[in-house]
Amino acid sequence: MFTWLLALPRSVKRLISVSIDTLFLFLSIILAFVLTQNGDVAQLKLIMFAFLVTLPITLVLFTKLGLYRAVIRYVGQHALGAVLFGIVGSAIVLAGLFAVLGVHDRTSLVIVYALLALVTSGGIRLTARMAFLPQNNGHKTRVLIYGAGSSGRQLAQALLNGDQYHPVMFVDDDNTLQRSTILGIPVGNPDSIASIIKQKNIGRVLLAMPSASRSRRREVLDRLDQLPLPVLSIPGMSDLVDGCMRIDELQDVKIEDLLGRDPVAPKTKLLNANIKDKVVMVTGAGGSIGSELCRQIIRCEPLTLVLFELSEFSLYAIEQELRNHIEAEGLDIKLIPVMGTVQRQSRLETVMRTFEVNTVYHAAAYKHVPLVEYNVVEGVRNNVFGTWYAADAAIKAGVQNFVLISTDKAVRPTNVMGASKRLAELVLQALAQYQNKTRFCMVRFGNVLGSSGSVVPLFREQIRKGGPVTVTHKDIIRYFMTIPEAAQLVIQAGAMGKGGDVFVLDMGEPVKIADLARRMIHLMGLEVKDAAHPEGDIEIHYSGLRPGEKLYEELLVGSNVRKTEHSRIMAADEACLNWEQMQHLLARLDVACDRFAVEEIIELIRSAPTEFNYSNATSDLVTNATCAVITGAQIANISDSKAAISIESHIVENSSQQIA
Repeated sequence: MFTWLLALPRSVKRLISVSIDTLFLFLSIILAFVLTQNGDVAQLKLIMFAFLVTLPITLVLFTKLGLYRAVIRYVGQHALGAVLFGIVGSAIVLAGLFAVLGVHDRTSLVIVYALLALVTSGGIRLTARMAFLPQNNGHKTRVLIYGAGSSGRQLAQALLNGDQYHPVMFVDDDNTLQRSTILGIPVGNPDSIASIIKQKNIGRVLLAMPSASRSRRREVLDRLDQLPLPVLSIPGMSDLVDGCMRIDELQDVKIEDLLGRDPVAPKTKLLNANIKDKVVMVTGAGGSIGSELCRQIIRCEPLTLVLFELSEFSLYAIEQELRNHIEAEGLDIKLIPVMGTVQRQSRLETVMRTFEVNTVYHAAAYKHVPLVEYNVVEGVRNNVFGTWYAADAAIKAGVQNFVLISTDKAVRPTNVMGASKRLAELVLQALAQYQNKTRFCMVRFGNVLGSSGSVVPLFREQIRKGGPVTVTHKDIIRYFMTIPEAAQLVIQAGAMGKGGDVFVLDMGEPVKIADLARRMIHLMGLEVKDAAHPEGDIEIHYSGLRPGEKLYEELLVGSNVRKTEHSRIMAADEACLNWEQMQHLLARLDVACDRFAVEEIIELIRSAPTEFNYSNATSDLVTNATCAVITGAQIANISDSKAAISIESHIVENSSQQIA
C-alpha cells in the first residue's frame, strides 16, 4: 500500500492531504460543539455556517504557509508550524464570526476546536511519517553518532532526510544528555559503545565533534580504535563555517586527529614581519610545502608574490588557485608566475632584481630519498648548488631575507638527500658570515602530512584496494606535522633570524609507522591479517629499509639548543665552515658533478661537517648502469682475446701438421 501511495502524482497527493484536513477540521468542530454546547441544535446551525465560511480561509492559509509542499516522509518543524499558524488564524476568524452570530460560550468552543484541529491535522502527519520511516530506512546503513551536541543533532536531521545512513543511537560524554532522547533517537554512554553496536546492529560510527581539540579527538579515536567498524567524521568547523562542506559530507578520519597535537595559534607580528606590504618570492612554489607557503603568505597581504617553479603544470595549478582566492577575497596582491630552475643563477638574479624582491622562501628541492639515491648528481646539483645560486642571486639583488626549508634528514644523514640538505645549510651559514646584505636562516622539520611521497595517502589507497599495506620496517618511526602548521612556523621562524640561524620546529612525539598503519586499517572498519588473526582483512608487509633510509630521524646534530619567543620553535648552534672553506669544497664538488664521479661526491660530502654516515654501496642508476656496461665490455674483450688465442693456436697446429 505504501508503495502505491508513494507512486501517486504530486497533485493527487496534495488533493488527498486537503481532503483529509477538511475531514479532520469538520470532525474537530463537531466534537467541539458536543463538548461545549449541550446539543443545542439552533447553535449548531450557526456554528456550521461560520465553520463553512472559515474552512476555505483555513485551507488557503495552509497552502500559503507551504503545508502542502511538505513531503510527509520528511515532515518537520516547518510543516507543524504551518499547521499551528493556520489553525490559529482559522480560530481567530471563527471567533469573530461567532461574536457576530451570537454563538453561546464561544470562547470554550473556539479553544476546544483549535486544540482538536491541531492534534488531528498535526498528529496525522506525524503518524504518517512514522509509518513511512521503517520502509524508507530499511535500505540504509544503521549508524551511531558520537556527539549529541548541536553538530550531532544537525547531522542526525540531515541523515534522517537522506537515503544512505539511518542514525539509531547517539553517545555523548555529557552525563546530562545520557538516557535522554533527541529527535526520537536515544542517547547512550560511550563506555557501553561496544554492546550498543551489537544490540543495534550498527554499521558505521560517525564522529560529530568538529570543534573539539585534536587531543580530545585522539582520546575518542583511541576508544574507537578496536571496534570492527569504519569510523567517519564530519568536516571541521572552519569548513562548515566557510560553507566549503555540508555537515553530512562524511569523510575518513583525518590523520592529524590520530596524532592528537593541537596547533599553537600563530603570532601575527612574526607572520607579517617579512611579508606584509613586501615583495615575496617562493622557489618551488608548486610543491607541497611551497604551495602551502604561498597560501599562508597571501593571507599576510604582501605587495607582490613571485611564484618561481620549474614544473609548468604545478605553476599553473597554484597560480590559478591563488588568483581565485585573491579575487574572491578582494585582495590587492600582484601575482607573478615565473618558470625557471634554481640551477640557473642568472635567471634567479634577473627575477629578483626585476621585481625588487624583499624576502625569499627557498622551498625548491629534490626531497624523495630513494629517487635522490638513484640520481646522486642531479640531487646534489639541485639541492646544494641550487641553494647556493639562489642565495648568491639574493645577495647580488639586494634581497633582505632568505629562508631555506630544510629537513630532519639533514641531521647525521644516512642518505644523499639528507646530506645535500645539510650541505645547503652549510652554504647559507658560510654566506651569513661572509656578508651582511642578506639575512640567511634555515628551518628544519620532519615529515608533513599530505606532502608528495607521504605514507598516509599511500596507506589509505592500499587499504581501499584490499592491501597489503607496505611498511619498510616494523620499528621505523617518524615525526609528523600538518602542512599548514609547518608553513606557518617556517614563516614565523624566518622572522626571528639574525643571520645563519638554524631553527628547529617542535614536531611533538614520534609516530611508529607500523602502529599508524594498524590504526588506519582499524578505523576503516577492517582487521589486520597476521598470525594472531589469520582471518583478518589487510596484511602488513615489511619490505625492508630503502636505500639511504634510517629507522629514527633526529632534528638536532648537537645539544646546543636555545628557546625562542615561539614555544614551537627552537634555535640550534651547530658546526659550520667559513666561506673560503665552503667555496673550495663547492669548487671540487662542481668538478666531481661534471665528471659524474659519484664516489668522489660522496667522499667530498663526508669531508664537510655533515656527519654523513653513508655505509651503502652507491645506488645511482647511471653509475651502476655504466659499471655494468664497462664490466660487460671487459668480459667481452677477455672472451674475444681467449678466442683469438685459441684460433691462433689452431692455425699454428695446422701449419705444423702441413709442414710435417
